[in-house]
Amino acid sequence: MTEAPLRLTELSHGGGCGCKIAPAVLTEMLSHMPAAQPFANLLVGTETADDAAVWRLNDEQALIATTDFFMPIVDDPYDFGRIAATNALSDVYAMGGTPIMALAIVGMPVNKLPLAAIGRILEGGAAVCANAGIPVAGGHSIDSPEPIYGLVALGIAHPDVIKRNRDAREGDVLVLGKPLGVGILGSAMKKGVLDADGYAQMIATTTRLNKVGPALAKLPDVHALTDVTGFGLLGHLLEVCRGAGLGATVEASALPVMPAAIPFAQQGIGPGAIARNLASCGDDVQFADGVEEWQRSVLADAQTSGGLLVACSPDTVDTVLATFRNGGFSDAAVIGRMHAGAAKVQVEK
Repeated sequence: MTEAPLRLTELSHGGGCGCKIAPAVLTEMLSHMPAAQPFANLLVGTETADDAAVWRLNDEQALIATTDFFMPIVDDPYDFGRIAATNALSDVYAMGGTPIMALAIVGMPVNKLPLAAIGRILEGGAAVCANAGIPVAGGHSIDSPEPIYGLVALGIAHPDVIKRNRDAREGDVLVLGKPLGVGILGSAMKKGVLDADGYAQMIATTTRLNKVGPALAKLPDVHALTDVTGFGLLGHLLEVCRGAGLGATVEASALPVMPAAIPFAQQGIGPGAIARNLASCGDDVQFADGVEEWQRSVLADAQTSGGLLVACSPDTVDTVLATFRNGGFSDAAVIGRMHAGAAKVQVEK
């Protein structure tokens, strides 16, 4: 009898950005951190929930530094490597920067996973970095009980175009660059109910680099940028609200969602991170009558390598949408706006 091939997702208790520690738990953990010392050249540090740290090198250049890694969200080693690398580089793009170099983070159960499979993971990550025009210049590896892969990503931007998630303004329009539903499709795959078309939708969005970040950041009326990952759209939008001291309204009917994810969401299929994310949001998210349960799940779904979320003035919305679409993001859509008020999110039908 032929032994069934080993599935990557069977080797880990979680997958993709769904592995992230819940926002409320993370906040409690970080509350014990000592107060940061002032550094004149540290433009972005831990004082806000931004996507990366930023250090001013000189009047023309700022260094962007971030790291991201997780356990497999898919079983194909090459695809896992590509998704993890795309996700890690996204944080540089979300700050308005251009990646310049990456270091690999590798933790593998070498006694369980064939070396050829590990090699394919690394190849997938290297392929994405090549697409981004950067080298994988080194890294670190350990023997670990679960497979882990990701990158340290370094980038460069002009200090004046760095985009923080706290700089959204009252009246700004919210634009989302990629469709939602990654975690839901990943859960369907683990249950064995995801077909080839659904898998293709998931891979297409999770391996598309958010290269439009620098072009968006240079638009004078783009005020804030972040990317939507493990905390779901609601969690990351709340970070924008709290940073800016503003409220936000989201139109559930306007959300771009991968078509394959909708029936699974309606059946209640999704990662455990959905419930954790909703619990972490608590009373800071209010749902209007008529917002369906599956839409709530999509809003809180843990995205892996998700889209850029842009806060921009109403006059520049068409330019932002054109920038997304010229970059290959045909699903980019206006989903809501920022307004005066408490740092909460109101979800309308």
